[in-house]
Amino acid sequence: MPNNLEERTKKFSEEIIIFASIIPKTVITLPLISQLVRAVTSVGANYCEANGACSKRDFKNKLYICKKEAKESKYWLDLISKAIPELKNDCQKLWQEAHELTLIFSKSILTIENKEKTKA
Repeated sequence: MPNNLEERTKKFSEEIIIFASIIPKTVITLPLISQLVRAVTSVGANYCEANGACSKRDFKNKLYICKKEAKESKYWLDLISKAIPELKNDCQKLWQEAHELTLIFSKSILTIENKEKTKA
């Protein structure tokens, strides 16, 4: 059975790739698009790596990276919404998904850390 979060992060990457293709390409937007695509696709790639982690420490580290990249995605979406105001609604929808993923990864990390504290 496929991992739901793995599928969700992949779907988010796909949505961002489609969104990036409709953004007008200018000297301002090209670097923003590149950074956004890198950050979002990194979320999914690192979550796949987390699922194949060789240790609990490695798993937690990959989740930290997922959280960091999801937060960074929100940053780039904010900037794109300012650079291209007509895409603000699309950016807000995608920002919400990045935010929800950030919360999911934050909670997962907190759960792991709480389990580590109770074992110590």
